Amino acid sequence: MSSSTSHFIEGIENILGKKNVLLDQEKLHHHLVERRGRFNSETLCVALPSCVEELSELVRFCQTHSLPIVPQGGNTGVCGGAVSKLDSVIVNTKRMNRIRNIDPSGYTIEAEAGVILADLQVAANECGRYFPLSLGAQGSCHIGGNLATNAGGVNVLRYGNARDLVLGIEAVLANGEIWNGLNTLRKNNTGYDLKNLFIGAEGTLGIISAAVFKLFPAPIHQSTALIAVESIKKAVELFSKTRQETSDFASSFELMSRYCIDSALRNIPECKDFFEQPYPWYVLLELGDSTSDGFCQQLNERFLEQAFTDELILDAVLAASSTQAQQMWRLREAIVETQLYEGASIKSDVSVPLLAIEPFIETAQNKVQSMIPGVRCFVYGHVGDGNIHFNMSQPEDTNSEAFFEKWWEVTDAIHSITDELNGSFSAEHGIGLLKTRDMARYKPPVEIKLMQSIKSALDPNNILNPGKVLPPVE
Repeated sequence: MSSSTSHFIEGIENILGKKNVLLDQEKLHHHLVERRGRFNSETLCVALPSCVEELSELVRFCQTHSLPIVPQGGNTGVCGGAVSKLDSVIVNTKRMNRIRNIDPSGYTIEAEAGVILADLQVAANECGRYFPLSLGAQGSCHIGGNLATNAGGVNVLRYGNARDLVLGIEAVLANGEIWNGLNTLRKNNTGYDLKNLFIGAEGTLGIISAAVFKLFPAPIHQSTALIAVESIKKAVELFSKTRQETSDFASSFELMSRYCIDSALRNIPECKDFFEQPYPWYVLLELGDSTSDGFCQQLNERFLEQAFTDELILDAVLAASSTQAQQMWRLREAIVETQLYEGASIKSDVSVPLLAIEPFIETAQNKVQSMIPGVRCFVYGHVGDGNIHFNMSQPEDTNSEAFFEKWWEVTDAIHSITDELNGSFSAEHGIGLLKTRDMARYKPPVEIKLMQSIKSALDPNNILNPGKVLPPVE
């Protein structure tokens, strides 16, 4: 270790305490391994501040010594947003995990960035309220990371993305200054909406340290149905009818291909098939209400009967119990897990307009199958917001290295199709390192220039998560 490195580490230890600065390789491992294994990290150290004041002092120290900072939460990202270089300090927020305040009457909760998403959900539930952000990694992801990437999840249809759930945030700026924008106001038209600069910016403009979130009435009654449809077109028509006929009580409308179901049944023992015969496409629909009468089950039942009459659906199973509803959701959740058993995977996360979902999926499948004969497509997603996960597993007769050599060629083709349909190459996973080349390719130059201007204004020395989100300046 060089004398300058020792000096930097000693300075950080003086701020946080020696035990809160990780140097041992065994302890560093979790922080350096990127979830999908596409990137390798190194670091000067992992720093673990316990409060916003420590975070502020740490950032000020790094700014003074020109040390790049890589903010990190639960390290569950999939686009390389928390990847670090050897000269950088990883600042992990796991010790900043306090829920500072809950106001059930005002339907708000204030939480620090290191609070695990599932813990925030539990805290809301314990006071009779509901926090709707829900995604696969909720048992380990941090709420700060959810905001940094503007996470989506399965309840976007009714409640919106992470951005839509925020009333105010607190952030540490590149110079170490603390901006306290923690307000609980539903109406606050006093200039620029600064909080939205930091939400979705992946720590490149400031480090989110806490936030005030909206809470909602807890759904007392839920009605879940697994529905079989003959085509994507029918699924889209069904979605439109769902919104119209259920008065927007629908919180989730998930699309799944039969191949996804077959793989889940093959690889995940607790998954079960709810139908006697296979169908091409499936929809997982959930309604919820917080009324004492609990009419959503009857509403769902009447809606499905009418959908049969209108020939929108082929078959449906309405969950008769919470256990059966959980089994239906297990089938949907298993789609992510089952891909681990199918070999190497090339993944894409795109969004397209509602009426473009069918042409996107059909065009993308034909394209990738012509490029990689035998490729197996996992197609599923959130119809309500046009977010389609189009993932590809290696052909059974191809090794993973040869398959991964096609990564950029295939993803470029998919993103090109997405762009032609006025879609987005990044729906809910962020940009990180993985998609900076797509930013340069698809974002209008004026938009890139505006974002670079904001970055230069807030982080002139480029110490906050350098190399992420924005393409390199030529």
